[in-house]
Amino acid sequence: MYRIMLADDEGIVIESLKFMIEKEFGDLCEIKFAKTGRSVIELAESFRPDIAIMDIQMPGINGIDAMKEIKKVNSNIIFVVMTAYDKFDYAKEAINLGVLDYLNKPARKDVVIGVLRRAMDMIDSDRKKRSEDLLIKEKMETVVPIIENGLIQNLLSREHFEDDINNYKNLLGIEENYGYMAVIIAGDEQVGNHMTGAVAAGIRMQNVYQEIRMLVEEYIPGIVGYVMANKIPILVPRNSSSMEYAERTDLIDRSRSLVRKLSERMDCSFRVGLGSVKPLGDMSDSYNEALSILIETTGRVGHADDMPIGCKYEEDYPIDVENRLFEILETGDAQRTAAVANDFFDWMEESQKDHMEDVRLKVLEFVLWAEHLTYISANKTYHFRARTNYISNIMAMNTFDELREWFVKKFAENALYISDRKENQSESAVEKAKKYMEENFAKDISLEDVSMKVDISSYYFSKLFKEETGRNFIEYLTELRMEEAKKLLKETDMSMKEICSMVGYSDPNYFSRNFKKYTGVTPTEARERL
Repeated sequence: MYRIMLADDEGIVIESLKFMIEKEFGDLCEIKFAKTGRSVIELAESFRPDIAIMDIQMPGINGIDAMKEIKKVNSNIIFVVMTAYDKFDYAKEAINLGVLDYLNKPARKDVVIGVLRRAMDMIDSDRKKRSEDLLIKEKMETVVPIIENGLIQNLLSREHFEDDINNYKNLLGIEENYGYMAVIIAGDEQVGNHMTGAVAAGIRMQNVYQEIRMLVEEYIPGIVGYVMANKIPILVPRNSSSMEYAERTDLIDRSRSLVRKLSERMDCSFRVGLGSVKPLGDMSDSYNEALSILIETTGRVGHADDMPIGCKYEEDYPIDVENRLFEILETGDAQRTAAVANDFFDWMEESQKDHMEDVRLKVLEFVLWAEHLTYISANKTYHFRARTNYISNIMAMNTFDELREWFVKKFAENALYISDRKENQSESAVEKAKKYMEENFAKDISLEDVSMKVDISSYYFSKLFKEETGRNFIEYLTELRMEEAKKLLKETDMSMKEICSMVGYSDPNYFSRNFKKYTGVTPTEARERL
């Protein structure tokens, strides 16, 4: 349906246009008309036409001024100007307003219909685009929360790679490198620092999640995660690595308002915990702070910076470098671990150059912790007296260069232990699997049988086997069987049926098809050639 407005002070012109349009388009068009500039503007406001055929010279407000007024409230309207020859200057101004076309009176039917068809095509195209945009927006409304929750879960679990986090940030348009976590906790009522009826409250939160999400975004603009038991995590990215007192106070006030609003709407008791600002990679720590503050206090809202939790560091201490050092160590990347260890030692040498004893203690502390992580990650055997000479060695070092060399070397060694363990574990599993397949390929063995033998899930084993050998399980098993079949064809007089059975196939036809696929010839042809 197209709404068409006719604006002309000549009744015969309006009737003529109306007749042409109705005859050509029938019920596709709803037509209304006006004869003065003022009435045209009023009609446009109530009728909201898609197309307007305008005469420039009308009583009162002229057509040009009327079009300007109409454009203010209906920017999508398509104007077609129709006027006499002697109004060419007006016509030029109309064209400058962006009208579709300029028609001279009297206009032929085919010309009018042609212009209207062009206008209708433009309207159809615009409507289609709006429909597609709405569809995309609707899909994004579904997809974006999933992506947002994926980011939060990755950050909270710490089981993420830097590339993964960067991908999430790009998808969500996040440019900030810092942030803090807030957590909403619900229950039937608050008793001290405990929320009763957590299970039932969690179910109610699930049922009204969208409403909660909308309320949260009013008071704490951030990324709202899904309901986890009776909790909802909120990630708030920010550029600054800290929060000023006034900003923190304002956040607490807004959180208190949120708690009141949620309690009124949901018939539940709510509390909000707020963690401190940290690098995005440390959102797990901020989240734990947000939870801990609610255990430490009985208030409805608590901020970690108001009641310090955990370890605080002096202003210039490079906690970011420390965290990165141990994170990279656990990946087993010796080269990067050594580089970050050097970065940390640079800070010690520069800022603690007059405190050699303290540097020795920090070197020993970090190396012992690195070895602790290595024992856990690399399944390394712990020996109680393995570090007997550490203290004496460190005390004998009198220069920063000596301490640096020992410090970096120890970190690189521990990273290599972790790396070797991961490689050896995968290699030993694959080698064990290959040996079992070589000894049992004549039997009816499956991926599940072999993965059970090496004590690894079939999904992970399949992936690991492909990475290590470059072939999947079936390809490798088929290769073993076909190579044995070729050997038997060459060295024995066994029948095809016997060879088929000897290499693990029960169906000679299936064996023959596989053999030809693998070698390019049938078993009979292969025997003749061999």
